[in-house]
Amino acid sequence: MTPGDFEHQNAERWAEYERLVARVEGGKPGPEAGQLPRRFHELCLDLSLAESRMYGSRITERLNALVIRGYEVIYRTRRGGWENVVAFLAVDFPRAVRSEWRLFWLCSAVFWLPFFAMMFSAEHDIRWIQAVLGADGMASMEQMYAGKEEQLSHLRSEYGSNFMMFCFYIYNNVAIDFRIFAGGMAAGLGSLFFVLFNGLQIGASAGYVNHACNPESFWSFVAGHSSFELLGMIISGMSGMRLGLAILRPGRLPRVRALVQASKQAMPLIYGAALMTFMAALVEGFWSAQAIPSTLKYTVGIVGWILHILYFSLAGRSSIHAA
Repeated sequence: MTPGDFEHQNAERWAEYERLVARVEGGKPGPEAGQLPRRFHELCLDLSLAESRMYGSRITERLNALVIRGYEVIYRTRRGGWENVVAFLAVDFPRAVRSEWRLFWLCSAVFWLPFFAMMFSAEHDIRWIQAVLGADGMASMEQMYAGKEEQLSHLRSEYGSNFMMFCFYIYNNVAIDFRIFAGGMAAGLGSLFFVLFNGLQIGASAGYVNHACNPESFWSFVAGHSSFELLGMIISGMSGMRLGLAILRPGRLPRVRALVQASKQAMPLIYGAALMTFMAALVEGFWSAQAIPSTLKYTVGIVGWILHILYFSLAGRSSIHAA
């Protein structure tokens, strides 16, 4: 294809893109504004193609100028400060989770199936739980969940204050989520392993408490922060798997470039998972360990799960937000 043919073939599309950018720059985007990111991506591909085929400076300079204008409209002038935070929480994060729904259900299955298998195995054969927790783990569970009074006494002696407890849970939860995310670099197998391991570990802990400890002290403690912590863990697994799939299936791109693009796709997921981890530690340190009636803690926990389901199912679906 000659430079003239290339320009003639795409002239109408470039003109439409330029008109759309001009309308957005003039503050009158109209209903077509939602098409700008897609058209911007197409123009970037055209510029790359024109440069690789050496179609000349006239075409490449024109396309480069259009790309710069589109970039400024989409990224530089989009939002700033707290508007970015609100838009991320209200639109970008839940949409990113929904867009990776296959990975969500995969990581959910890898976590929840071993969780429930280990938890219910306590009723039939406690040896599975003993093999997962070990003697030290079972002793720790007995000390922590012997009863509500014993639990509060243990937490006060262990951490000293709610703030120190919050700091410990931040450290612990972030370490878990980081291992899950970083495990994606092992072609996704590391992410699946850590999600599976945590499902086994947490399920075994729940099963052992139901079998040998005080279940109320355990379930009332974990109820409030469980939705933040467990969903954050699953979303960390999704972000790690996105990296792993880029390594396994780079398509036509070199693996390094595919990994860079996958990292950009995974960023909303890992940012959101980090925020959920922070919220889990906040609730765990300043709410879960307090002498609050169990019924109220259970109610807060149930409401938390319902709100998360509604949030990830419905948030960001508005056509105004999408535009």
